[in-house]
Amino acid sequence: MKWTLEIYDHCYSYEDCKATADWLQTQTDIRPIVGIVCGSGLGGLADLLKDQVAFNYKDIPNFPQSTVHGHAGRLVFGTLKGRSCVCMQGRFHLYEGYPIQKITLPMRIFKLLGVETVLLTNAAGGLNQDFKVGDIMVIKDHINMPGFAGNNPLVGPNDERYGVRFPCMSDAYNRDLKQLTLDIGQELGYGDFLKEGVYCVLGGPSFETVAECRILHKLGADAVGMSTVHEVIVARHCGLRVVALSLITNLVVTDYDSEEKANHEDVLQTSKQRGEQLERLVSTLVTRIEPNNNYI
Repeated sequence: MKWTLEIYDHCYSYEDCKATADWLQTQTDIRPIVGIVCGSGLGGLADLLKDQVAFNYKDIPNFPQSTVHGHAGRLVFGTLKGRSCVCMQGRFHLYEGYPIQKITLPMRIFKLLGVETVLLTNAAGGLNQDFKVGDIMVIKDHINMPGFAGNNPLVGPNDERYGVRFPCMSDAYNRDLKQLTLDIGQELGYGDFLKEGVYCVLGGPSFETVAECRILHKLGADAVGMSTVHEVIVARHCGLRVVALSLITNLVVTDYDSEEKANHEDVLQTSKQRGEQLERLVSTLVTRIEPNNNYI
């Protein structure tokens, strides 16, 4: 146990995160108030930023590296319609072999950079039978399956400089921002494919079995994926406001006689097809987020 805590302290301490944030702030004058995380195939969101200052993950002190196709592996600073932002062009996952505290490290760095609101996107499989490929789901709640087995990013010593030992998650997804996103979707004419629902995270990298999909549906999950939830937990622990979107890139298989098979190529293809509309939704949402977290 002593060895485990020493490793945790050495790799993921407040001082390490502060050193990374300080290094980034010496490299750019942009002071972001909004952090954006791009999911599989959705890295084009970062291209919307003006006056870009970009860093490869491998060049950032203490930062992990993304190993998944469809994740560029860059941290991009810039402005989006006048709002200062930082965008992760690619994220990290449990299935890449990183400790859960490592894959959520960027949320702590966002906090130390001055970010107040985090907007996360992901590609997900649709469990809700009313969903179609290409739908965008505004996440209203989540089911943390790895957490049921004790795999939570807040395991280990708690640093009060970030947040309390036992943070509340009943309001993990900011209700005002969720409603604002839905309202903007209606304004943009996205009503036919903009949904809301519950996202379930699994460890991956294998896609779900038929039996697993049936169980998740019965538990109340509308979509399933391999990311986002762990980041949300750490973001909320840090006091950041959270809004999250799932692009439904495939429908999960719940029939043993089905010939359909989930695959990563379809995920990337659907992301490409719906990407422009998702980018418009995100960019409009960012313009409505004020620095003091008032929403207009």
